Amino acid sequence: MNRLLNPFMIQIDPMEKLLLVNFEKDPDEFYMGFEPQVFDDEKNGKGHLIIGWRVDGRVDVYHQPSLTLDHAKYDIAGKGLANMVSVEMKAAEFEVDAFGVHAHYQFKDLRNRSVEFKINEYNQKKRKPFGLLAPMGNAAVHPSSMPLVLMHDFYFVRRTKTVFFIKIDKKNHQPDTFPIPMDWTRMYFARYSPEPVIATLNPAFDDVLPAIKLGNGKEQAFEGDLIYEIEWENRLPKLKSLIKNNKTHPIKLSFHPAFPNLDLLEVGSPVKGTFEISGHPSTGFVAGDYLVSPNKKGTTIVLAPSKGWKPRPTKLSLWILYSVVRIFKLWPTTYRWEASLERSKDEVWHMKSCWKRTGKIL
Repeated sequence: MNRLLNPFMIQIDPMEKLLLVNFEKDPDEFYMGFEPQVFDDEKNGKGHLIIGWRVDGRVDVYHQPSLTLDHAKYDIAGKGLANMVSVEMKAAEFEVDAFGVHAHYQFKDLRNRSVEFKINEYNQKKRKPFGLLAPMGNAAVHPSSMPLVLMHDFYFVRRTKTVFFIKIDKKNHQPDTFPIPMDWTRMYFARYSPEPVIATLNPAFDDVLPAIKLGNGKEQAFEGDLIYEIEWENRLPKLKSLIKNNKTHPIKLSFHPAFPNLDLLEVGSPVKGTFEISGHPSTGFVAGDYLVSPNKKGTTIVLAPSKGWKPRPTKLSLWILYSVVRIFKLWPTTYRWEASLERSKDEVWHMKSCWKRTGKIL
């Protein structure tokens, strides 16, 4: 047996920087938050975009004309994508230095209103950033994939010695503040990462399943930016892990025990185990269970991230935060991936898969 079927996929959306600005306690008529993102890659182009988080749960995406974007990627945010428009931005700046964040955006929204927000942080106190899995997946109602937004060098905007304003149609809105001090410092709820990794696990699929060509006894196989780690048992291969390389930090999906060879499953003999998906150690990992059930018509596979996110807090304030705000650790438990596979007479496998939400963490 010199092949191994792979029903799993990890996609990476290149992103340079990410900032989230919340004003939910003092919302606009239409918006309650903005999310600037910066790109510089062959896929998206070079430039800035701003997600406008609407009070109705949907999102509007404003982007510079230099960007080429996939609408479907933003339709999984919140209750879905309402509008995506190209706009000229009078100001589009976002940098992180030793003093903190410096960001300034100015543009016209869909209603021809002037939107401007600015953050200038001049705090000489040393930043103490950390890693985080952002709970953005909790807002998705009908996800086509499981979003894994890994924030490296993540931190909140400090309130001391910071200029911060949000103005929409000449009206100022107060930014939300963080409820507890962190590192003995008062914080805004605005937060940022100069090194995000935006990954999606197992996007919805309806096609022929790819097979990995293996050398006999080889413990690794390579395919583009993918590395497959193989475990051999009685000269038969199983998938131990899948590693997706990117320019920031690799993402690894691993199985315990190794995921079985689909070609060799026996009807009535289900296989179950656990899995983990992780990036840089500072961002922790997501854990759960898998179940493979062969039947006369084909095979079904279920991935359930039932153990949630397992953080690695490096300070007491983070331990308290993750303990009190349940959404951080529990949102992945509301996701469930299901796949149905059928094998044709010529040994070609077809897979149809989707994600379901089993609930929402408030």
